[in-house]
Amino acid sequence: WMLVGYAAFVSGLGTVRLARQPAIAWVLLANALIVLLVLLAAREPMGRLGRALREIYPVVLLSALYPALDILNNFGGVTVHDRAVQHWEQTLFGSEPSRVWWQHAPSVFWSTVLHTAYLAYYPIIVAPILVFLVTGRELAARRAVRWILSTFLACYVVFLAFPVAGPYYEFPRPAAWFVANPAARLVYATLARGSAYGAAFPSSHVAAAVVATAAAFAGSRTLGWILLLPTALLTVGVVYCQMHYVVDAVAGLLLGGVVVGLWVRAERNDESREAPWRDSPAS
Repeated sequence: WMLVGYAAFVSGLGTVRLARQPAIAWVLLANALIVLLVLLAAREPMGRLGRALREIYPVVLLSALYPALDILNNFGGVTVHDRAVQHWEQTLFGSEPSRVWWQHAPSVFWSTVLHTAYLAYYPIIVAPILVFLVTGRELAARRAVRWILSTFLACYVVFLAFPVAGPYYEFPRPAAWFVANPAARLVYATLARGSAYGAAFPSSHVAAAVVATAAAFAGSRTLGWILLLPTALLTVGVVYCQMHYVVDAVAGLLLGGVVVGLWVRAERNDESREAPWRDSPAS
């Protein structure tokens, strides 16, 4: 239902923007296919492999939904709100930390560590899903998918309604020595091939990593503790490495906390409604 709702929202927005960007027609077609996939995946019965694919396909679809943001935002042709976010940053901190932090605290070591943490975003997201599926914990895997998917879709809606380009586009690149390490080179090579314009606020890197770590804790404290350090480093690294404004990272933290809180409350309500039926004697 989250995917269907997001497809409906994007289709409505895409129809409005279609005249300015004809390529959006392909996004509309993809949305129709996504709805069809949702309906097919809901069918019963399915074998063990089919059930596993049904659990993870919503997250796999994110690899298509994210690039579509670039098309919907007309490849940078929409009005962005970086000036507003930069104003918030100046008001809160008296400077622009994402522009000046690495200059005031230059370190090849921290550049390497925090660019590596930025890359750790991908294994952080998939770790709880894959670990729980491999170990046969289907309900924990489903919870992780549900939490992570809702986080990304919430971020994508904001990216389309309130696009912010971010420091990666707005500021000059850091000095050559700062990005000369292998981790930084890989980050920039990845962004050159797969970044979406207008997708800075809130930081989906921070929000999704926080939610994935929370989902890991919900199913396995050990896995949660393993993911906690790279998630913390990533949260700092997106600012130090000049990928996001501090406001982006803070908004990502807040969004992640809200998503987890809402899901935990909803799941507890579901359990409380089911409890009387579980506890009642068989008729």
